[in-house]
Amino acid sequence: MRSSGILLPVSSLPSPYGIGSIGSAAFAFVDFLQAAGQQYWQVLPLGPTGYGDSPYQSFSAFAGNPYFIDLPQLAAEGLLTEAELASARDLRDPQRVDYGALFERRFAILAAAVDRVDPEMPELADFFAENADWLEDYALFMAIKEERGQQSLQRWPRGLRMREERAMQAARRRLQKRVWFWKTVQFFFYSQWKRLKNYANQKGIRIIGDLPIYVSPDSADLWANSALFQLDERRRPTEVAGVPPDAFSADGQLWGNPLYDWKKHRAQGYAWWLQRLRQAANLCDLVRIDHFRGFESYYAIPAGAKTAAKGRWRKGPGMELIRAIRKELPDLGIIAEDLGLLTPAVRRLLAESGLPGMKVLQFAFDPRGNSDYLPHNYPRNTVVYTGTHDNTTTEDWQYTAPLAEVSFARQYLGVKQASEFTDAMIRAAFSSVAELCIIPMQDHLHLGAPARINTPSTLGNNWVWRLAEGQLTPQLAQRIRRLTATYGRLPQRSRGRGEKKRAQ
Repeated sequence: MRSSGILLPVSSLPSPYGIGSIGSAAFAFVDFLQAAGQQYWQVLPLGPTGYGDSPYQSFSAFAGNPYFIDLPQLAAEGLLTEAELASARDLRDPQRVDYGALFERRFAILAAAVDRVDPEMPELADFFAENADWLEDYALFMAIKEERGQQSLQRWPRGLRMREERAMQAARRRLQKRVWFWKTVQFFFYSQWKRLKNYANQKGIRIIGDLPIYVSPDSADLWANSALFQLDERRRPTEVAGVPPDAFSADGQLWGNPLYDWKKHRAQGYAWWLQRLRQAANLCDLVRIDHFRGFESYYAIPAGAKTAAKGRWRKGPGMELIRAIRKELPDLGIIAEDLGLLTPAVRRLLAESGLPGMKVLQFAFDPRGNSDYLPHNYPRNTVVYTGTHDNTTTEDWQYTAPLAEVSFARQYLGVKQASEFTDAMIRAAFSSVAELCIIPMQDHLHLGAPARINTPSTLGNNWVWRLAEGQLTPQLAQRIRRLTATYGRLPQRSRGRGEKKRAQ
């Protein structure tokens, strides 16, 4: 069934507390989506942000981001005072996230709330028990990092890095209180997220999550499951992830993530991956798996290399992993992020899996060839975007993309005025045969370059953009709803007579 949604990171929601949260603004955004006739809210990864404040370099593949916890809700539950709540306000620039300020201030406020939690609360014990397979290691990992001044895993003393029993027992005794803190913070996050997701589902909104294919080299996942990765006897990566040189990058991209030992995963029936996706299914209704092509084959770069120029391709698990996922989680919707280099083998894997791939309009207008990203070439089983979090906004693209591409785009879209360009791109996405259409919130608002979420391979000024209060107006919701009805993407149950006619 044809449908549509909006891409908006949780961090980009408005609030007076320095970053978007899963509080009132998130509930209001769900209401906005329903009023706009949308059926999906796509978010970025929900985990704790690590190096470069990136949600794709998280300290855990299972934990939720403590910054997303709604402080007013904690105050309403009697866990924070009004004075503590007021101290968390940050009005310096309500449209930018200051991660440094959050790091300095937020955890002390959460600690005050944790201190007031009843340790005998049954819900708390249930949460700890249900999530023990990852929560204990995550909490101890974070407590050790805290004790060591946020030092990365690779720089820890051997006993802790290698999880030697004597060092681990001493750390658990020494850091017992801080382990309790990190576990309880996760209880806050999961309890609040569950409330938000239930509300969204009741309103007919499904949440699309985002699953990075790799884990961070500084993560509880690598620390607690080292046998599942390509590491040497000191538990340091032998090869790391990235992508090879191409037309956009002469040196390729050196991501630095540890690579999986797929033979070990296969021997365990892909249990860790199934556990990870099971947790994702608890948080979201669908999951976009980032860098899906890495399941067919992945690019391995020698550890210590300065660039990605001298890597080599190795075979991934392919359909064997997909079948295991389908057998264990038959109801989990998956979107395959299949952007980039698509070899015949990758195309075969996507086709055999039956999963929808992605099409991005900003990639479509190479005047030298008939691109797969042009709407007239789409299969129905696909998800179309004007751009993603890694692209600039469409409003900015028309001024910064190569002139030949912009000229072709204007010709293809029938656009003469710059003021018409973004709406024409959105209409091209909505009118395509793609079953699902996702538009970044910035494009619906016609925002320029300052609203870009991320510029790949750069540090600084990424992941910081936020909505301003008052930007999500009823008039905007109605404009999006009319567009959605025009192209037959309105939920059947919410179509009025006039909308039903237009949709036909």
